[in-house]
Amino acid sequence: MHKLARQVRFSVNPFLESDCPGFNGYASNPPGEGLPLFFELGVELTGEVERETGFVVNVAEIDSGVREFAVPLFSERVRSDFREGRGISFSGIVGLLKLSWSRLSDKFGSADLSKLSLAINPFRSIAIDSEDCGMIYFSEKFEFAATHKLWNDDFSEQRNLEVFGKCANPAGHGHNYIVEVALKVPEGEGDFSVVGFERIVNDRLIKLIDHKNLNADVGEFGEINPTVENIVTFAWGKLFGQFGDASLHCVTVWETDKTYCSYYG
Repeated sequence: MHKLARQVRFSVNPFLESDCPGFNGYASNPPGEGLPLFFELGVELTGEVERETGFVVNVAEIDSGVREFAVPLFSERVRSDFREGRGISFSGIVGLLKLSWSRLSDKFGSADLSKLSLAINPFRSIAIDSEDCGMIYFSEKFEFAATHKLWNDDFSEQRNLEVFGKCANPAGHGHNYIVEVALKVPEGEGDFSVVGFERIVNDRLIKLIDHKNLNADVGEFGEINPTVENIVTFAWGKLFGQFGDASLHCVTVWETDKTYCSYYG
């Protein structure tokens, strides 16, 4: 069994009466003239690889299916809400994803639609998943800068250098970290507050570690090395149980753009 994922990008300008086709799906199609709202709909399909083609599904079929059956839903909703002076709430976005799911679920042959995600911006997304259809997945990325040193006092200096390399530099070294926090929000629990979520993450986690020497300023790292693995576990411990009806699903910390660790508790 394979999972195939495709991001389909499109834009809607609420000031215009209709969309026009574009020629660059990598950027956005429809392109949205002027200053439009940008969307990226992620489609995940599960299925077997066809022997004749080597495809689960031809991605061109995913693109055309989304643009025929899902994009008009977003265009119509954006324009109708704009004309009536309303904004689209969290529950409204979830409703659009659910409706898109119903329109797309039977459009990809023998492959099953397993996940739909909407990127609200490059750092925030909302998703629904066939394996847990009563939950909405919400995730957002944050940044923090910190210094650390990796060292074990039980090792000799030579052993520390062998194990930790540059990270054993006596004066430490810094990273611009990214942390992504993902929640499972029960469907029907009312509108989820992004501001409330951000406040909790900021107060419970970011303020503790941003622009800090992790070894010296964060007590939990007095006994353990502040590796990316231990940092993500620390983050989970600070955030677990803090979001009311929503539950913490996953925390991911990027130490560099090539190195990251995820923790699911």
